[in-house]
Amino acid sequence: MNVLKVSGWKIAAFVLPCLFIYSLLVFVPILVSFYSGLLDWNGIGAAKFIGLKNFEKMLTNDPIFWPAVGRTMLLAGVSMCVQLPLALCIAILISRYVRKPNFLVSSYFLPVILSVVVIGQLWKTIYNPASMGGMINQILESLGLNSWTHSWLTEPKIAVYSVIVVALWQYLGYHILIQFTGIQNIPSDIYEAAKIDGASGLKADRYITLPLIVPIFKISVVLSFIGSLQSFDLIMVMTGGGPAHATEVVASLMYNMSFLSMKYGYGSAIASFLVILCLAATIIINGLFSKLDKRYS
Repeated sequence: MNVLKVSGWKIAAFVLPCLFIYSLLVFVPILVSFYSGLLDWNGIGAAKFIGLKNFEKMLTNDPIFWPAVGRTMLLAGVSMCVQLPLALCIAILISRYVRKPNFLVSSYFLPVILSVVVIGQLWKTIYNPASMGGMINQILESLGLNSWTHSWLTEPKIAVYSVIVVALWQYLGYHILIQFTGIQNIPSDIYEAAKIDGASGLKADRYITLPLIVPIFKISVVLSFIGSLQSFDLIMVMTGGGPAHATEVVASLMYNMSFLSMKYGYGSAIASFLVILCLAATIIINGLFSKLDKRYS
């Protein structure tokens, strides 16, 4: 059989243009952002080089920054511990008990394709006080649970949890689709052989589904964690980071500092921190899943 041999320079001729464009669109802006973080600049006038003072202020002298990091990690943690296991359970149930699952999976995926503005405005209406037609408060009042009613988006202690619920609801279908696809790609012969040996139901899921879906689940974990770190649009639509910075996350703080407070250099320092955080999270997650791959290989 003839094997087509391609020289290295021909491969480079195809790869290098794409690599150049990718670097121009990704790596160059990151480097520019790091450099801008070394400046005292409002984004319009003359810039003054101040070294690492923006980073020093961010890490040691900003009362808003670390609480914003905490809320970002809270969103990521809830997404990892609640959203992904729930998505996996739903995907397993659909693949096992639904004969024609495509419509149901598409229904779960519908919130993902809706505009964030539409979702934000929809849930702001749901969270409204009962006097303004808020569905949650109206239901609670009809059940005689008036003490449970709240101003869900204006009370600092519960506003962040209200936004997290919406974020989990919006992207649940996305992870259901990913994990359902992974389960569907597991050969049915494996389940049939396991059933003959007496392994079915939860036992089959434990010893077949979960080990074989690890690479797909890894994709969900990475996308969920990195997406939580970069969460911005939904928060800006629903609360703008308020009330009193109670729903501020790293990405919204970066925006508010750069474009509302006109502290572009400081906002770039926050953006640089976010890039490092995303990179570190990706490395850690890949390391953990490489250990799982070795365990099940």
